[in-house]
Amino acid sequence: MLPERRHDISRLEAFSDAVFAFALTLLVVALDVPKSYGELMTLMAGFVPFAASFALLTWIWYEHNVFFRKYGLQDPWTTTLNAVLLFVVLFYVYPLKFLFTAAFSFFIPALGIKLSITPEQLPRIFAIYGAGFVVLFTMFALLYLQAYRRRRELHLTPLDEFDVRCSIGEHLVSAGVGLVAIAVALFTPMPFPVMSGFTYFLMGPAHWTFGVVSGRRRKALEGNLAAAGV
Repeated sequence: MLPERRHDISRLEAFSDAVFAFALTLLVVALDVPKSYGELMTLMAGFVPFAASFALLTWIWYEHNVFFRKYGLQDPWTTTLNAVLLFVVLFYVYPLKFLFTAAFSFFIPALGIKLSITPEQLPRIFAIYGAGFVVLFTMFALLYLQAYRRRRELHLTPLDEFDVRCSIGEHLVSAGVGLVAIAVALFTPMPFPVMSGFTYFLMGPAHWTFGVVSGRRRKALEGNLAAAGV
């Protein structure tokens, strides 16, 4: 469940939602209605990359929505971090779509997608994507860091403060996986760079491990606060 909103929707949030909506619009598979069977099959071949891109952008929007539902900060530093995040989202829309199209065409030839790309070029594309991934989740970590810095103004409880620190850690874990993907793409011998995209499957075990450790610490904190009558 999403956290309870503590404030009315701000202009900053409304602007951000408009940017996300525009970014999703740019991902549209095709603007024209297909006029032949060949054009229809080309359109259908682009469905899988489009779905992957759409899912990723929706995830980013969800993370953004969770932060602003919880804290709703509108100070200059938060606005700046949010602007950088939105800039990266818009800038990476076409590279993101191209990456997924290239990756699916390389690993699933049956889709019949034809792109002018070689296996040697694909790692560079993964590195470009990884850079955007790292920047995005670093911005999320910095947004939560700003919320932690303003914890007194936000009247956060000790558990709320712990949750903010955990959110910082979660996004740094995501950024760390992106750094590993970049390293695989740029610094490993062929054919391993081509497998850089599979590095993101580390997100599951990395976040599971972080969640288990954080969950235990949160329970310990809850027990300490209950014993202290807080």
